[in-house]
Amino acid sequence: MRADVATRQAWLVWTTAVIIYVAAVFHRSSLGVAGIAAAQRFGVGPAALGTLTVLQALVYAAMQVPTGLLVDRFGPRRVLTVSCVLMGFGQLAFAIADSYALGLAARAVLGLGDALTFVSILRLVAAHFPARQYAVVVTITAALGAIGNLAATVPLTLLLESVGWTATFLAAGVGTAVYSGLAMARLRDRPAGEPARPGVADGPARLLSGVRSVWRVPGTRLSFWVHFSTMFAPSVLGLLWGVPYLVGAQGLSERAASSVLALTVIVAMIAGPALGALISRRPEWRMPLVVGYLGIAVCVWAVLLGWSGPLPSAVLFVAFGLLSLGMPVSAIAFAIVRDYNSLRRVGTATGVVNVGGFCATTLACLGVGVVLDQFSALPQVTAFRIALLVVAGMLVLGIWRTAVWWRRARAAVFAAEARGELVPVRLRYRRRWDAQPVPVAAPVAAAA
Repeated sequence: MRADVATRQAWLVWTTAVIIYVAAVFHRSSLGVAGIAAAQRFGVGPAALGTLTVLQALVYAAMQVPTGLLVDRFGPRRVLTVSCVLMGFGQLAFAIADSYALGLAARAVLGLGDALTFVSILRLVAAHFPARQYAVVVTITAALGAIGNLAATVPLTLLLESVGWTATFLAAGVGTAVYSGLAMARLRDRPAGEPARPGVADGPARLLSGVRSVWRVPGTRLSFWVHFSTMFAPSVLGLLWGVPYLVGAQGLSERAASSVLALTVIVAMIAGPALGALISRRPEWRMPLVVGYLGIAVCVWAVLLGWSGPLPSAVLFVAFGLLSLGMPVSAIAFAIVRDYNSLRRVGTATGVVNVGGFCATTLACLGVGVVLDQFSALPQVTAFRIALLVVAGMLVLGIWRTAVWWRRARAAVFAAEARGELVPVRLRYRRRWDAQPVPVAAPVAAAA
C-alpha cells in the first residue's frame, strides 16, 4: 500500500491536522483554570459549573460513533473543516455569553466541534502512514495536543487576568474559525495517486450493522475499557476539578495550581512519544504498560484520599504527574483497535473506543460536582476527599472490565492461531490466566 517510510505529503497533512487538535484540546481544557471565573461570571455553584464541562464531554462522547461513521463515509478532510468552524463559533459564543444558559449552549457547540477532531486525525494517520509507524504518530499526536492543554494553564490564567474573559475567548474563537480555510486547502483524505476506497454504506441499518460489527471484535471491547480506565482521571482534573481541588482543598494559589497542571501536561508530552516508540517496537508490551499505569493510579488515589489534611506541595506535584501518564497510556487503546479492525471500519471502531474515556470523564465530572454540593457545609478538604471517591469508584470499574476483556481478547487470539490465522501480536500462553479461554469463536478482527 505504502512504503515503509511516510512521505513528505503525509507529514504536511498530519501537521495541518495536528494544529486543529491542539486548538480542540485548548478549547476543551479552558475551564480547567477558568472554572472559578466562570462560576463568578454566571453566578453558579459546583454542580452547575460541573455541568458546563459535563455537557461538553457528553456531547463529545455521544458524537464519537457518529463521527467515526461520518469519517468513513465522507472522509476526514471535510469532517475536520467542519470541526474548525464549529469550535470557532462555539468559543465566540462563550466569549460573549452573559448567562448560564448561553454558556451551556456555547459549550455544547464546542463539544460538537471537538468531537469531530481526534477520530478524523487517526483516520488520516491510518491512511497516510505505514502500519509500523501508526503507534508512534498517534502518541506524538496526543503529546502535541497537550500543547493546547499547556496553553490552557498558566498562559490562559495570565490572559484572563490581563485582558479579561471576552477578549481572550474572542481571539481563540476567531483564530480557530479562520483556520478552517487552510484545513480545507491542505488536508487530503488519502495519499496522492492512491485510488479511493468505497465508503461505508450509509443506510441506517447498514450503519448500525457496522457499529455492531466492530463491537463484536474482542480487541475493540478491550480498547474501549483501556481508554475508559486510563484517560478519565487526568481529564477530570485537567478539564475542571484540578484547580478547584488544589485551591480549595489544598490551599494553593490559582497560579500555583495552574503550575501543577502545567507540569502534568509537560510530563504527558514527554512520555507520549517515548511510549509510542516503545510499543511500536514491542507491541506485546502494550497491555503490561496499561496494567502498570493502573496499579500506579490506584496507589496515587490511595494517597490523595487517605491523607488527612492538605498534602505537601511536592507530593501533589508527584501525584498529579503520575496521574497525567494516563493520557499517553490511553493512546494504547487506539493502537490496539487499529490492529484488530480493517481500515474500512477503523474510523467507526476508533469512534467506539473514544467513547470510553469521555463517558467516564462525563460521569466523574458530574458526580464530583453533585457530591460537592451535597457536602458543601463541610471543610473543602473533607468535601473533596468524599467527592473524589467517585473517581476512585470509576477507576475500580474500569480496571475490572479491562481485566475481563483482556482475557477474552487473548482467548480470541489463541483461537485464531489454532485455526492457522495470522494475528497482529503473538502472545505467550499463561496457564493460570488463560486456563479457560472465552469465547474461542470470537473474531480477532472485523471482516474487511
